[in-house]
Amino acid sequence: MNTPPADGEPPLPVGSAPPTGGGPSTPAPKIGRGGGGQSEGSPGRGGGNARKVALAALRRWRRAAGITGRGYGILLATVLLTGVGFRYGYSELALLGAAAGVALGCAVGFASWRPRLNVERVAEPDRVARGEPARMTVTVRNSSRMRGADLVASDRVGERAVDVPLLRLRPGKDTTVDYPVPTSRRGIVEVGPLRVTRGDPLGLVTLARSYGGISEVWVHPRIHLLRAVPAGMARSLDGRIDKVPHGTITFDSLREYVVGDELRRVHWRSSAKVGELMVREQLDTSEPTIVVLLDDRAAAHPDPESFESACEGAASIVAAAVREDLPVSLHLVSGDGNGPYLDVLTEAGLRAGDLAATLRHVRAQRLGDTLVFLTGPGGRDDLGAVSALRGAYAVVLAGLFGDRDGAPVSGGGNGLIVVEAADGEEFAGAWDGVRGW
Repeated sequence: MNTPPADGEPPLPVGSAPPTGGGPSTPAPKIGRGGGGQSEGSPGRGGGNARKVALAALRRWRRAAGITGRGYGILLATVLLTGVGFRYGYSELALLGAAAGVALGCAVGFASWRPRLNVERVAEPDRVARGEPARMTVTVRNSSRMRGADLVASDRVGERAVDVPLLRLRPGKDTTVDYPVPTSRRGIVEVGPLRVTRGDPLGLVTLARSYGGISEVWVHPRIHLLRAVPAGMARSLDGRIDKVPHGTITFDSLREYVVGDELRRVHWRSSAKVGELMVREQLDTSEPTIVVLLDDRAAAHPDPESFESACEGAASIVAAAVREDLPVSLHLVSGDGNGPYLDVLTEAGLRAGDLAATLRHVRAQRLGDTLVFLTGPGGRDDLGAVSALRGAYAVVLAGLFGDRDGAPVSGGGNGLIVVEAADGEEFAGAWDGVRGW
């Protein structure tokens, strides 16, 4: 019922709200920012968020349940036929709905059976150079006692999947699959886990489970043969500088005599003071110590291929030093890694780093006598700072990779040796042509 207007007030239109300040009358609804005319109690954004949460939950449930499109059709038919049959008294429809429900339940029970499988992987070999062949052997054994396994399985190899046939795998039996591992890119290739899919004969439910762990195949940078190595220039303990191909022997320390030591190395004066035989330990002071500094800054390598070439150059230098039985150390601008040097190069990637701080550390520590700095086109302007290490290191060499369009760099009179190369193979040829080690 409409309230009659007060004296002197015009009548209100039908359906309109009374003005504010009108005593006990209800206030007008507030208008939202978007002009939607929604009141404070309307669902608004809360309803939209609830729908999104419900849809996300439904998608998660579908992935977990593993029901196929055909299975959803059977589920919908079960609900509709049963509801209509009981609501309107059609026993035939209710019976069909019940049969569809039973079929769906049996399909879930059939697919839910989880076989007991043991998965073993063997990589041959587990560490290879880039481009070299590597294979993975997977053995799947059915440990179940009662039932055989008739499954569909696939093994993840990097970014692709490899089919593993498990048809009619009887209890206690095993099957073996051998396949190649891609080694076209440097890095760690993860293999596994084995993904086993089991479904019902009607195709209503499909459930996938994972078996076994993850195996790794380390793809090292490609190694190019370097025939030349530094001849050796180091400050000896006697204060002089040696540069000879075979080195000189200098006294280092004393130790106790053990059976097999040469008597000519016995230090008789110290032996008389101590009361037992003491043997001189000697050191080859002219043996070169190579320090490889790899520039892994993202700013130094606009093109990731130049970093791949720099990694190949570092791996080639490390391999040449090991082959010649020379001390070598590997350092990264972003920080030193742990483990064997080839593994460190395998895990290396472009990241942020402070070259100035690294050069100060290398200068202060004097880690060796031959410094090799490997960088990309973005590190061209930093070669002047690297050449300043000539005072702390007898030989300083810079390898510049991937800068095809840049002007040639000359070491000038600062003693810096610059080797420019497009890739690792070209660097190896230029390295062997260096004179003045």
